[in-house]
Amino acid sequence: MQAKIQLTKDDIRKNKPSRDEYLNKPKTPLVLVLDNVTNSYNIGAFIRLADAFAIEKIIICGELTISDKKLKKASRNEAKWVCLEYSNNTTASLQGLKDNGYTIFGVELCHQSVDYKDITYPVKTALVLGNERKGVSEAALKLSDHLIHISMFGMGNSLNVSTAGAIVLAECTAQLRKQLPSL
Repeated sequence: MQAKIQLTKDDIRKNKPSRDEYLNKPKTPLVLVLDNVTNSYNIGAFIRLADAFAIEKIIICGELTISDKKLKKASRNEAKWVCLEYSNNTTASLQGLKDNGYTIFGVELCHQSVDYKDITYPVKTALVLGNERKGVSEAALKLSDHLIHISMFGMGNSLNVSTAGAIVLAECTAQLRKQLPSL
């Protein structure tokens, strides 16, 4: 029987880049667009996910009434090195991404949506995730090139927005990193 080998915090730190090294290393060409996501803990979770997957940036859209204290706690201060952009207008942000060659994927269960696993994500992808209660806005859905959803097999038909984002983000970044082995 083999003994378990546990990593210590020191082992993990040895392999981590410095803040400056991290900021200068290439990021996965993926943008998260948060369409009126209002909960500090959800936004903090997205910041942590953006760091974990080393994505390009997060665009936080809509009116923000977020407590800096809650956001710092939820993001574990990872907002210090994750690229964050704030916008009052989701559609203007999405149009700007489209103009720069991004393919927009709205993450929302609707008649036209397909399972997120059945998609091949192109380099320069943007994922749009919506408000905790209302989902992705109609205007953002209309600007999306593709609509995707997570198939649900239980009684419920929705997930917390940051949980849904984590699931789709894991698949999307895995595909993009295979396409770009230099990352």
